[in-house]
Amino acid sequence: MTQYSDHLAPEGLRTRGTVVVVPGRGETRATYTRFARRLAADAYRVRVVDGPDLGAGLGADLGAGPGPDLHPEELSASLAAFAARITDAVEGTASDEGVVEPVVFVGADSGAAALAALLSGARAEAQAGVGADTGTPPLRRPDALVLAGLPGRAAGTLGSWDDELAVRTSCPTHRGVLTEDTQVRRGALDDAFPDALLTAVHDGDIDVPVLLLVGDTDPLADHEALARTAKSLPSARLSVVRGAHHDVLNDLQHRSTAAEVVTFLEALRDGLRPAVTVHSSAW
Repeated sequence: MTQYSDHLAPEGLRTRGTVVVVPGRGETRATYTRFARRLAADAYRVRVVDGPDLGAGLGADLGAGPGPDLHPEELSASLAAFAARITDAVEGTASDEGVVEPVVFVGADSGAAALAALLSGARAEAQAGVGADTGTPPLRRPDALVLAGLPGRAAGTLGSWDDELAVRTSCPTHRGVLTEDTQVRRGALDDAFPDALLTAVHDGDIDVPVLLLVGDTDPLADHEALARTAKSLPSARLSVVRGAHHDVLNDLQHRSTAAEVVTFLEALRDGLRPAVTVHSSAW
């Protein structure tokens, strides 16, 4: 069974880059079909992969469990396996001319946390050690990251599916996608994160450009920690989406959020120089 879904640039247009999208807790590849199609329409090669299995409490096959108490070696091994899958996903997009660059990883929720941990200085060193011991190839480093809906340390306290939907989104279309997808794991937002993972996310040193996206009404986000992380990284931008919930890539503002991602992708192609700057505005 394939572990990815592809969305290609329109026929006749030159592909402008490669984007790999990583879902979060409970989500499936189908959750990001709308988002992926929008990026593909702007001539980016988009591949959506399965979300990471980060061990007890965060794996769809393992059920809820003691995520914060996950053993460091188990977490490192899970991240190593995830890095190998991401690397294979990128290399699998190559044509006769190779992989189209820039290569950008987009992650949501646990997908964002796993990507940030892999690219942080501390986790990159640990990953290199795991790879040396297990024969796992090194991570195919991206040119940039988009991290959406990074969670805080506290787990959710959801009582029903309606409660989870209220935390995730107010978009009726997205609610329908989540509800009708039998592979979506309900209650997943109650899973806690391993402390070591969030430490690597917020205390690591990611040396590629990063776009951080968060909804201003996301109850699972640690907004203060995100602001500190954005200021601590050498090349980061924190964009807050007004009225958006936890599923910031798929909420009611999904068009504007996707436009922010495309603006980032286009600026990345030109040395992070935005094509449009506002010199004067009455709004």
